[in-house]
Amino acid sequence: MASDGPFTAFLQAWFSGYSTGQIAFVTAAALVAGLARGFSGFGGALIFIPLAGSAVGPKAASALLLVVDGIMTLGMVPDGFRRANRREVAIMLCGAIFGVPAGTAVLALIPSVTLRWIISILVLALLLFLMSGWRYHGKPKTYLTVGVGAIAGFFGGAAQMSGPPIVAYWLGGAIAPQFVRANLVLYFALATVISATSYIVGGILTITVLKIAVIVGPAYGLGLYFGSRLFGVASDTAFRRICFTLIGMAALLGLPLFDGILP
Repeated sequence: MASDGPFTAFLQAWFSGYSTGQIAFVTAAALVAGLARGFSGFGGALIFIPLAGSAVGPKAASALLLVVDGIMTLGMVPDGFRRANRREVAIMLCGAIFGVPAGTAVLALIPSVTLRWIISILVLALLLFLMSGWRYHGKPKTYLTVGVGAIAGFFGGAAQMSGPPIVAYWLGGAIAPQFVRANLVLYFALATVISATSYIVGGILTITVLKIAVIVGPAYGLGLYFGSRLFGVASDTAFRRICFTLIGMAALLGLPLFDGILP
């Protein structure tokens, strides 16, 4: 036991006061979120942010996901770039340029506990939206694409949850699912640059976040790998049901009501 004292103190100093239990919990959440992200191209944030936010706070959780997702999905970008409709992605990013800073301001200014309530309620609302199956079935229009990009950028800046609005917009058209997935991969990669800039300016992306990312990143990457391998092999319907269940559980467990149970 005596030898555990200095080691534990070192870990707490390295992680700026976060306990090993908190870091382990965030790492497990990253593994599950990576599976969802790797399979569908989105959904990781809806699982990770509520759970990780309950352990390290929503600001650190959002910045952490930005870092690990941005780094661990770099290998998906070349294929996404080749397959994606780059013009459509560029138009979407025009909206994100305005939405991301606004969302980042919300993340930086709202108190942590209040923000956690908002995030969990938002996740549940987005989950119901995804489960409804609603899709935009019209042809993409420039003003609509910019508008969806602004909304997605706002959700992304506030909690890295930009996926659902974009999926509803792109997936209902005449674009094959694999190309929608490529659009998502390319969009998220480029939006990461915008978000990282906003997070640095807002003081949300810190050295502590980068230290935690060293531990959490490999778990998220492992989830991405196995999730990507399941794409095209496992039943899309069955996997979506599992993802929806995990998202709902994450939103409920992320509520401040359960702070005495989780690490």
